[in-house]
Amino acid sequence: MPVQNFTLAGYRATLETLIQRGYEVVGFGECDPAARHLILRHDLDMSIDAALQIAEIESSLSVKAHYFILLRTEMYNAWSDTNCNNLRRIGALGHEIGLHFDASLYPDDPEMLDQSAAQECQILESMIGSAVETISFHRPAPQFLGRQGPIGGRRHTYQPRFYSDMGYCSDSRGAWHHGPPLDHPAIAEGRALQLLTHPIWWSRSAALGPVEALDQFRDVRDGVLEIALAENCEPYRNARAKRASTSKRNDE
Repeated sequence: MPVQNFTLAGYRATLETLIQRGYEVVGFGECDPAARHLILRHDLDMSIDAALQIAEIESSLSVKAHYFILLRTEMYNAWSDTNCNNLRRIGALGHEIGLHFDASLYPDDPEMLDQSAAQECQILESMIGSAVETISFHRPAPQFLGRQGPIGGRRHTYQPRFYSDMGYCSDSRGAWHHGPPLDHPAIAEGRALQLLTHPIWWSRSAALGPVEALDQFRDVRDGVLEIALAENCEPYRNARAKRASTSKRNDE
């Protein structure tokens, strides 16, 4: 039986089991809802760093996934040197980079949303050096679920072909709210499945609850910010070095 906890090992085991059951991992452009096709989709809500280990697992299994990036978020800067390098590494492994679009940041006007999505895609394309062909909505409002047409001139992950005509399974909020993927009715029936995961829940060796995982993520981000402050501000760098020296003496 595959490991079902939210760990790197658990993710690998789930993929291996689906492949053993005859599922072929395909992209959105190739998927047949009636076939044993599996779409691997990752929405990067919190961290690009967390996605790299997932991408490497998939590459080791010779499968390709879709990674969707937020451009307007307080969680990460997709344009930073580290994140740009990570995105290029994910792309170099053969995975597709797409746009994770937060429609709530724009007026609720169809024409404005189309223009804004297209503009964000163009920005992302300039970052990664390749075309953006697919969009996923961030925390989609009900009107976007099952929306028939494209947005920003690109297909999106909630079009009926990918959302209602095939199985759909998500680990949103760090739990299987549609039931575990291996127990999904589409798997029992041999139909296609879109499997949505968020790498922030999986990128660790020990299983954590969603709140614990986010606390750990925040601690790591705090450490990155502390280093950046020290590198860019001499008074902070000196104070940080002094604190470290004092702490070392106290420990001796």
